[in-house]
Amino acid sequence: MAKPRPVVTAACASAAPSTSYASAFLPPPASPSDGDLLRSLHRLARDLSAAYAPAPFLRAAFASVSRRARLLAAAFDDLLLCAAGEGDLLPRSASLCLREVLLVLQRFKAVVADCAARSRTLLLLQSDEMDAELRDLHHDLATLLDLLPVVELGLADDVMDLLALASRQCRRCASAAEPEPALKTTVLSLIEEIEREIVPERERLEEILEEVGINDPASCSDEIDSLEREIGDRASERWTAAMIALVGLLRYAKCVLFSATPRPSDSKADVDVEDDGESPAPPPDLRCPISLDLMRDPVVAASGQTYDRESIDRWFSSGKSTCPKTGQVLANLELVPNKSLKNLISKWCRENGVAMEVCEASKSEQAQAVAANKAALEVARMTASYLVKKLSISFSPDAANRVVHEIRLLSKSGSDNRAFVGEAGAVPMLVPLLYSEDAGLQLNAVTALLNLSILEANKKRIMHADGAVEAVTHIMSSGTTWRAKENAAAAVLSLAAVHTYRRRLGRNPSVVEKLVHLVRTGPTSTKKDALAALLSLAGERENVGKLVEAGVVEAALATISDDETAAAVLAALAKRGGAEAIVKIDGAVARLVAEMRRGTEWARESATAALVLLCRRLGSRAVTQVMGVPGVEWAIWELMGTGTDRARRKAASLGRICRRWAAASAADGERGAECPASSVVPPAMMAS
Repeated sequence: MAKPRPVVTAACASAAPSTSYASAFLPPPASPSDGDLLRSLHRLARDLSAAYAPAPFLRAAFASVSRRARLLAAAFDDLLLCAAGEGDLLPRSASLCLREVLLVLQRFKAVVADCAARSRTLLLLQSDEMDAELRDLHHDLATLLDLLPVVELGLADDVMDLLALASRQCRRCASAAEPEPALKTTVLSLIEEIEREIVPERERLEEILEEVGINDPASCSDEIDSLEREIGDRASERWTAAMIALVGLLRYAKCVLFSATPRPSDSKADVDVEDDGESPAPPPDLRCPISLDLMRDPVVAASGQTYDRESIDRWFSSGKSTCPKTGQVLANLELVPNKSLKNLISKWCRENGVAMEVCEASKSEQAQAVAANKAALEVARMTASYLVKKLSISFSPDAANRVVHEIRLLSKSGSDNRAFVGEAGAVPMLVPLLYSEDAGLQLNAVTALLNLSILEANKKRIMHADGAVEAVTHIMSSGTTWRAKENAAAAVLSLAAVHTYRRRLGRNPSVVEKLVHLVRTGPTSTKKDALAALLSLAGERENVGKLVEAGVVEAALATISDDETAAAVLAALAKRGGAEAIVKIDGAVARLVAEMRRGTEWARESATAALVLLCRRLGSRAVTQVMGVPGVEWAIWELMGTGTDRARRKAASLGRICRRWAAASAADGERGAECPASSVVPPAMMAS
């Protein structure tokens, strides 16, 4: 036998002759008094009477709720006056029934609040579900109003008429099932047409968005942000595919209908500020060493280094089985989620106003969902084609900036988007814009190129575009903002991921020179990108000579205590022919030893690896300098006990080299001259 509706049972308890049965529905001791109950009812009714429909297609439903609420607010106002005259006491049956009414009104308010927090398009897709929920609530409210003992309350006739009218209206609303809105059908049919590669007509698209309540760039951008957040939060599994398609459709509409106008904050550029007006630059520790972007899904590789899952997956997919940061061969390709770092990223996002969904959602899962969504792919292709054509006829900096800004956003996520933009011919059109004197346009252009360069095919397009490398170099030396210079250095890093391009960039003295200049003069984040680019270039033996001539060794040593990448650069140079240049610099070995003692885990690994390479390449000359640094034995011993696996292996190798040197010196009777008498060799280093 089906259970009776709770709302009816609780209300009917007033008529039950059994005291024990009625007591089951008595409010708990902490429940509000009758006076508080009436005040809460009055306040809720007033709030609902002022409810504002978040979208045009919800106006009828919200107006209906508002009308019922106004009737109830007037009735509760009179009830408050009556109760005040009787010491805030109500008959037991009326009190129980009104408490149930309070719960129903709270559920109405929750629906209203939920609608206000959702995107308009998701509300449209879920309109049938929301309509059913509202019908249920109207039915519950009508039942309770019918059961309310109005005679016992001593209400005036006109107040009883108000309650009766409210009950009839609720009953009528609960029994009338609304057909599926024609607007929803139109939107779904539009998505189907896009899947068939039919470009939506401008007038039709404008009319649909007007009905949804999207009629300017700001509302369109807000709707895109809301939809992306809901997709990441899995707000509706049933409508996820349609939501993904609608994100692409809204991006297309933003370009076609609203002239791709960026928000005011998106065009800011200040030569003294690193921020480009979108969001603050994330701290280096929260950025992926591969993409240099804020990590969304941080994972730990077998080497102990943390990467963004999408970036490291792409690295492994290319056939590599080494750690991108340390270069060591990985024992396995398993990835472990770094939950503590993910929590730190979430906290930083909240404190800096960065959308939480960006950090919490799995980008790789969303990318797969988009790739499987034909409508989303087709509308992305349409958008890319439209933007590139628009850029070709944009002759003023302001018009070009609006279009390039949208190209930048489109190419920010998804390899398919980057492919569509590249295939449409965006790269040759972006290159001349790198010389623009407009700070916003220059920043958007270089960032768009950086985003595009993540895709392998676009790397080729950039490297083969006339003057592209020279234009990026120009940004690094004469960019209008540090952020633009930083992104140019990041673009070099991205392009250098391809073996042949790494050689070509390394042979270009201007590229190396400008990177070194950024390391010496740039702010922290810019130095990091420049050092990362130099580290990549140092992966080619034939580049090392050019790097040494350009002063990379001196620049890396100057920043070794500020950025962990500097030690890795020195290790890479020492491995491929730059050992002599490092040892020649006064104090270079001492700085490496200091970094081995006080640096980050990666810096300690890299510094120790550099020292081992110096000793192996240069023999006694380098070992003498190493052993001449006070406390080096203890630093080696400590690293062997507390460092990462790779650091321990390198420290053990360095310890063996030092012991052999010490033994040889003792055999030659030169230990007192070469090794300080005050040095104390720890037991671990004396082991064979």
